[in-house]
Amino acid sequence: MIGTTFPTIAGPKLGDPALLPDIWRASELAVSRVPTLSSGHPELDRELPNQGWPRSSLVELLLEKSGIGELLLLKPILKNLGRSRRIALIQPPYIPHAKAFQGWGIDVNRLLWMRAQSTGDALWTAEQILKNNSCGAVVLWQNNVRAESLRRLHLAAQAADTHFFLLRPMAGRTEASPALLRLGLRPALGGISVSVVKRRGPASEEDFFVQLAEMPVGRHPFQHDHAVPHQPISTFATARSATPLLV
Repeated sequence: MIGTTFPTIAGPKLGDPALLPDIWRASELAVSRVPTLSSGHPELDRELPNQGWPRSSLVELLLEKSGIGELLLLKPILKNLGRSRRIALIQPPYIPHAKAFQGWGIDVNRLLWMRAQSTGDALWTAEQILKNNSCGAVVLWQNNVRAESLRRLHLAAQAADTHFFLLRPMAGRTEASPALLRLGLRPALGGISVSVVKRRGPASEEDFFVQLAEMPVGRHPFQHDHAVPHQPISTFATARSATPLLV
């Protein structure tokens, strides 16, 4: 038998990135199939995978203290989503100010303010809204959330066409969380200082600054000063009754 020599054809080697386009490398920001929406802050988008807030995902914002500008940070996405879908504010630490949201261009008729009698009711409310897919965005404030509750919220968010933000104290950054994106927020002159606690991508050693628009006098999103906790009001929405208050 006469041997035949075949020419060597050059091609990509095993491990060549061209062969593995869907593989995420820890040295770069992830590009996933999860839809995102721009945060409205270019300096923040540059640090986020897919350059925006992920939808159908639990996003944790860890606050040094409440009222440092977290709603201003979320203002662009709430305004965007509020054009066509409802926005749920669950257990905010202060009473929402309807005039402020109107000044931001957010339709208050699509804004739902929900107060629960207990932590369990607040978590139940958030989970039901996510399961019902009834809102474009859900913003939940909680001081203490157990790991089991975080997993339930994360699973509910994954099945929903909703942007879900959990706001809780900075002390929670040392606790394990299923959230793919966790950011620490601290007050800064003219804006807010952001640290990346967790993301799909390289670790961020330094905080970065996000400039926030100045708020005209009397147009803060909460009615009370930051130092004053919200006061009881005569009428409130009981979480398990699923009867929200309109701001």
